[in-house]
Amino acid sequence: MLKNLLTSKASALMALGTQSRYFSMQSVKYSKPRTAIVMLNMGGPQNTDQVHDYLLRIMTDRDMIQLPVQSKLGPWIAKRRTPEVQKKYAEIGGGSPIFKWTNLQGELLCKQLDKVSPETAPHKHYVAFRYVTPLTEDTLMQVEADQPERVVLFSQYPQYSCATSGSSFNAISTHYKTNTNGLSNAKWSIIDRWGTHPLLARTFADNIRKELEKFPAEKRKDVIILFSAHSLPLRAVNRGDAYPSEVGATVQNVMGELNYCNPYCLVWQSKVGPLPWLEPFTENAIKGYVKQGKKNFILVPIAFVNEHIETLHELDIEYCQELAHEVGAEKIGRAAAPNDHPLFIEAMTDVVSSHLKNGNRVNPKFLLRCPSCINEKCGTSKQWYKEMCN
Repeated sequence: MLKNLLTSKASALMALGTQSRYFSMQSVKYSKPRTAIVMLNMGGPQNTDQVHDYLLRIMTDRDMIQLPVQSKLGPWIAKRRTPEVQKKYAEIGGGSPIFKWTNLQGELLCKQLDKVSPETAPHKHYVAFRYVTPLTEDTLMQVEADQPERVVLFSQYPQYSCATSGSSFNAISTHYKTNTNGLSNAKWSIIDRWGTHPLLARTFADNIRKELEKFPAEKRKDVIILFSAHSLPLRAVNRGDAYPSEVGATVQNVMGELNYCNPYCLVWQSKVGPLPWLEPFTENAIKGYVKQGKKNFILVPIAFVNEHIETLHELDIEYCQELAHEVGAEKIGRAAAPNDHPLFIEAMTDVVSSHLKNGNRVNPKFLLRCPSCINEKCGTSKQWYKEMCN
């Protein structure tokens, strides 16, 4: 136990040191960036000590999840779930690699942007996580200190959802309601969704081909490709959240790249709580197909751009290993997340460079609330962005 405690504390200190060096090195590298690329994501704990606060922020964020008496129930759930979630992070190496991947993606992105868009260079990336350090509000202070001429808010969720992308964007507008906007003189713009970019589809297709090659040649054409995305409560879908249709569009683009070479299905993972969520669930789909005599599968994390707990534990351990053994599947493989795939870096570069050149600073779709939206914060937030991006 003492050894584990010391290891955990050492990991925490290393994580803090990594973040400090990250901001320090970035400031040295770009003393006066012209364009700030703020990469928005939910983030993940870099060590088990961060798990409780990470869960607490999620469980008390009404954009992400709505609970009765949330101010009391949210903290109770976070405390109750912490040991279980800490165990899962311990099983994938002690923490989430999402900061490492996002930081690397940002470095590679800005390196390419400096080449293809010299008129907006130098570019500097900033990691802005919603629920764990570097927190969005702290990152905004880093951007303000650098005083760029232009600020691009770049969602790292390719498909938009009010619960994920929307929460990050709302957090920024909320922050500036109570804090002086030190970036009011900068030119603001938003990249809120990019799930249909052709290079994104090519990235996923390439990773799927690589995984298919691991199956025996005589069984390869019968492998079922299961595109697994984080599920969403049905009440959010019924209010008009665009996420399911946007994920479906990405799936169709990927299968088009693959010339529809294999049977496939869109499935949903990571349900939380008792209310109805989008189905079929990934676990149930695997069980159902095995009952039909299907024995080989590839899981594709179609809504994630880097590895984290839901790929490394839920998909790799719970499904590819444990569930495969339980139901008697021959093989469940898993296609890698985009991470630093060269095609993915090209995709990001093209998304941002095209955005910088086309003059469209905010997508009209972003400014439109869901038909049955009940979150007044969304209305206030979208009006704020309309003014900032005017």
